[in-house]
Amino acid sequence: MNVEVIDNLISKAEVLIEALPYMQAFSGKYFVIKYGGQAMVSDELTASVVADIVLLKHIGIKPVLVHGGGKEVSAMMEKLGKKPRFVSGLRVTDDETMEVAEMVLLGNVNSRIVNLLNRCGARAVGLSGADAGLFQAVRKAPVSPGASPGEAVDLGRVGEIIRIDTALIKILSESGYIPVVSPIGSGPSWESLNINADHAAGELAGALQAEKLIILTDVEGVYRQAQEGLKFISRITEKEIRGLVAEGQINGGMIPKVEACLKALNKGVGRTHIIDGRRAHALILEIFTDAGIGTMVTL
Repeated sequence: MNVEVIDNLISKAEVLIEALPYMQAFSGKYFVIKYGGQAMVSDELTASVVADIVLLKHIGIKPVLVHGGGKEVSAMMEKLGKKPRFVSGLRVTDDETMEVAEMVLLGNVNSRIVNLLNRCGARAVGLSGADAGLFQAVRKAPVSPGASPGEAVDLGRVGEIIRIDTALIKILSESGYIPVVSPIGSGPSWESLNINADHAAGELAGALQAEKLIILTDVEGVYRQAQEGLKFISRITEKEIRGLVAEGQINGGMIPKVEACLKALNKGVGRTHIIDGRRAHALILEIFTDAGIGTMVTL
């Protein structure tokens, strides 16, 4: 056999050996994966994420997928002549926007992901957070887009989770299924509420006492402005996050991501990560290699 071929095979074997301790440690544990950003709208990257999740299931990990779909919702709104509006990374959601969000998230994004997972050899089940009282929520209080408390904006039908019933998730996971959850919650009068997908993933990870919360996004992770330019942060603490948010260096859609990680950690989740979903097999690189990728958020 060609020496180059043998060397290539040895390299692959070494990767498996490196991954073995992680496989042993994580078998039987819940991993909550928030899937969104560019990784969702690229067919090639979607296939990579799906393959990674199916692999996790087959080696004994219990993946639970919470998906976003903000880009698709915004695109549909614009087609309908409605301009999306965001405050502190959260979508302002009136009744019409809520209808669009449900149509896109449940009727398009969720069913597409479930179909891809099933075609790849998994048994996936699509859920709304409103199913079986999974995400029970209330309307989020008005938020300020800036430093002035007088500028608070009513977000409309944006929900804040107050209780999670994990019974259905556990039944499905322990029966061999991969739950795929849309971030729609039930309000006190059973009205649908739009839950930020990062927040939903963080809350669910805490409720499940997951081993990991992994947020797939379309940047490498968290950055800070340094004298020499933007500097990537591979590990960041709660104190550092609070400082960067106050300085405006963490802003927009990154705010709910770091908030979700901190909430999950405070509820007992083992590790939280924000990683670049544009990188092929980002999940495998983060979970099964010593170096890992992205930003690890810690308390």
